[in-house]
Amino acid sequence: MAKGPRGKQPRAWQRMLSGRRLDLLDPSPMDIEIEDIAHGLARVARWNGQTVGEHGFSVAQHSLVVEEIAAHIQPDLAPRWRLAALLHDASEYVIGDMISPFKAALGVSYKEFEERLEHAIHARFGLPAKTPQNIKKLLKTADRACAYFEATQLAGFTVEESLTIFGTPPAGYNLVIHPQPPAEAQERYVARFHTLSEAAGYERTPQAFSTE
Repeated sequence: MAKGPRGKQPRAWQRMLSGRRLDLLDPSPMDIEIEDIAHGLARVARWNGQTVGEHGFSVAQHSLVVEEIAAHIQPDLAPRWRLAALLHDASEYVIGDMISPFKAALGVSYKEFEERLEHAIHARFGLPAKTPQNIKKLLKTADRACAYFEATQLAGFTVEESLTIFGTPPAGYNLVIHPQPPAEAQERYVARFHTLSEAAGYERTPQAFSTE
């Protein structure tokens, strides 16, 4: 690793608003908090912010939609996998939402870095480190469906372009997007996390919302 000023190793950790200090090269599950994730994701804009409207479309709001679409495609989806859907982009609270072409340009090292964070996040919240392939495929389908709606409604893509790039959205599912301000997206993300975490048996909260 290259050294920083005065021969010191460059800082490879980030301090979160919760007070946690997350080592980015060796992330510990004990330094991960859902409030930090929600706070970060609500302030990370999809499409590098190149969307219409007063507010950017946040990764937090995107994640809520992906969980909803996954459950639409597979109505009997277990709560823990709905939780995995909600957390599918959770690593972006640290690394941001890089558009797919840039991820491809960065190559394997970026993917490995992203996977380390994902494994730590899953361990923190009770999910398997590696998501089963059938669930990964479902979440990818839901993610692409959400991207289709985002592209056509917010990011200036034509329907034809979006169908070519993202495929056809699932039958019977329609979405009209209204980008939310960060505070609202953050609150909804945290609330949904606790609902699904309780439904999956990972925590107990005084009140729970329906998972439907």
